[in-house]
Amino acid sequence: MKIDLRSDTVTKPTQGMLEAMMSASVGDDVYKEDPSVNELERRLADLFGMDEALFFPTGSMANQTALKLHTNPGEQVICDKYAHIYNYEGGGASFNSGISCKLVNGHRGMFTVEQAMECINPPDFYHSPLTTLIEVENTTNKGGGACWDFDELIKLRQLADKHKLGYHLDGARLWNALVAKNENPKQYGQLFDTISVCLSKGLGCPMGSVLIGNKEIMKGAIRVRKILGGGMRQIGYVAAAGLYALDHHLDRLAEDHKKAKEIAEVLRTLSKIKTVEPIETNIIIFELNNDINETEFLNALHEKNIHIIGMGSNKLRMVTHLDYTDAMHSTLLEQLKTI
Repeated sequence: MKIDLRSDTVTKPTQGMLEAMMSASVGDDVYKEDPSVNELERRLADLFGMDEALFFPTGSMANQTALKLHTNPGEQVICDKYAHIYNYEGGGASFNSGISCKLVNGHRGMFTVEQAMECINPPDFYHSPLTTLIEVENTTNKGGGACWDFDELIKLRQLADKHKLGYHLDGARLWNALVAKNENPKQYGQLFDTISVCLSKGLGCPMGSVLIGNKEIMKGAIRVRKILGGGMRQIGYVAAAGLYALDHHLDRLAEDHKKAKEIAEVLRTLSKIKTVEPIETNIIIFELNNDINETEFLNALHEKNIHIIGMGSNKLRMVTHLDYTDAMHSTLLEQLKTI
């Protein structure tokens, strides 16, 4: 039995999802004639109480489009030093939009309004980049699936309004935060100008992300998607997977969170583990003792057909997901004690 906890992107469509995909109504989405895509976009816009939504093949493309919509070349976005848009999107902010990132030294991928305020460059000081956007990520990937405090997000909205800045949410794992904190999508729709949500992580779809926003900011989104090569044709087969996931895979995220907490409890009992970061959702980040070799530890797991990610500096990551069964969970907990 292979236990793959490298990411929640390793899942395969369930039988019900496959049936929904194969029976989908489709059309040419470049002409906006795919009924399944149109339904998914309408549903997500309504879910967040925002004007419009646009389907993308990847979360990186959705985020990169948002950056382009909010900024002009030479400007600057405020984001955490752990931000996905800075660390894991191939330098797209500079390549696609010609902008720089002002990195905040936050905690587990999250920062305070006071820290953000210090990062805003004076608009009349032409020697520094013009600050035009604040970007946050919820949950934080590199921060171990941590969830933002909603009150802090409100304060950041107020700061953005005061300084006439855009406000973008990378919500790749926002579904996990909503379930973990019992929050409502419309709360987020009222705060942010743009929100990207992923369908291929916790929700188990084979691909797809959606950018949601208000009409004024979204009017150029389809053009930017075209420029980035994101125009697709009969993509309704994949959009149908997203519709199915919204109906069947949202509430079950709580199971992933529960299993992640149980894994963390076992890890904390092991003498080889220095620290385990607090668990809020489905990501477990832990650090080995200094005398333990990361590669050897990973190899020992591989020999037991357990696959996780090494992050360097003796830090490792596991991510629970839809395909991680109860049987796998029991096996993993026992095997960890023998490493």
